[in-house]
Amino acid sequence: MLTRRLLPAALVSAALAPITDAAAQGYPSRPITMVVPFAAGGPGDTLARSLAERMRSSLGTIIIENVTGAGGSIGVGRVARAEPDGYTLGLGFLGTHVLNGAVYTLNYDVVKDFEPIALIASNPQLIVAKSAVPANNLKELIAWLASNPSKASQGTAGVGSPSHISGLFFQTVTGTSFQFVPYRGGAGPAMQDLVGGHIDLMFDMALNSLPHIRDGRIKVYAVADKARLPSAPDIPTVDEAGLPGFYMSLWFGFWVPRGTTKEVVAKLNTAAVDALGDPMVRERLAHLGMEIPPREQQTPEALRAFQKAEIEKWWPIIKAAGIKAQ
Repeated sequence: MLTRRLLPAALVSAALAPITDAAAQGYPSRPITMVVPFAAGGPGDTLARSLAERMRSSLGTIIIENVTGAGGSIGVGRVARAEPDGYTLGLGFLGTHVLNGAVYTLNYDVVKDFEPIALIASNPQLIVAKSAVPANNLKELIAWLASNPSKASQGTAGVGSPSHISGLFFQTVTGTSFQFVPYRGGAGPAMQDLVGGHIDLMFDMALNSLPHIRDGRIKVYAVADKARLPSAPDIPTVDEAGLPGFYMSLWFGFWVPRGTTKEVVAKLNTAAVDALGDPMVRERLAHLGMEIPPREQQTPEALRAFQKAEIEKWWPIIKAAGIKAQ
C-alpha cells in the first residue's frame, strides 16, 4: 500500500523536473519589464534606457516602466511584490536601496526582499555654490560657513534625498550649520535658484552642474570622490581640496525580487555586464558623467556587499539627525 501511494508522487516529480529545467533554459520567453523609479527623461531614466537597448540583444524585449513617487519607494515596492520569475527587473540607486530604508516606513526590506544583479554606474557629487559666495576654495567655504552659522542655505531634492543627506554629512564632518531648502527636483528648480543666487550651495550630480560651471554661473569647490572626473579633470577631489574622505556618489544598480533563481540572476548579470562593456554604452554613460565600476565590482555579490557598506555608513547619520519622511 505504501509503495502504491508514493509511486504517483515520484512520477509527478520526475515528470516536472524536465519541464522546470526546460523553463530555466528557455528564459526569457516573453518580455521583461524594467521598473525605473524615476520620471522619464532624467539621468536615471536615460541610464536605464541606454542599458536596456543593449541588453535586448541577449534578453529580447525589455519594456521600461516609469513608476515614480515617495522617493522612488513606490517603484521599488512594485519590484518587491513581483513574481520572482525574472520578468521584473528593477533599477535602483543610493536613495531607493539605502537611504529610503532609514527615512521611510516601507512595506519591504531594502536588502532582504531583493536579489542583486549588478552595480552598473556611479555619478560623484560636486560641491557647488552661487557665484556671489566669497569663498574661492573648499577650505575658505568651510571657514565662511563656520563664521556664518545657520545663515547660508542649501538646496535639496527633499527630505531624505541624497542631496539632503550629503548636506547632513558635510555638517557632521565640518562642524558647520546651514539651512536646508527642499525642492521637488534638485536637478531643475534647485539649480535654477542656485544660478539665480537665491540659495547659497548644493551637493549636486556632475551632469547637472557642469554646464553651469563651464558657463561661469556657479562656483565649484571639489568632487566628492577619490579621483578627479575624466570629464572635468581641473576640479580637485575632496582629498586634494582639504576635506579627505567626504565621498558621496549617486550609484545605480539592478535588482530582482527575492527568490529569483541563481540561473536567472546569472543570465541578467551577464546581459548587464555585456552592456557595460559595449563601447557605445560606455560613451553614452560618460556623456552623462557616469563612471562604470571595474568588472570585479559588477557581480551580484559585490553589489550586495557594497549596499550593506553604504547602509552602515549612511543610516547612523540619518538616524542621528532624526530624519523621517513626512
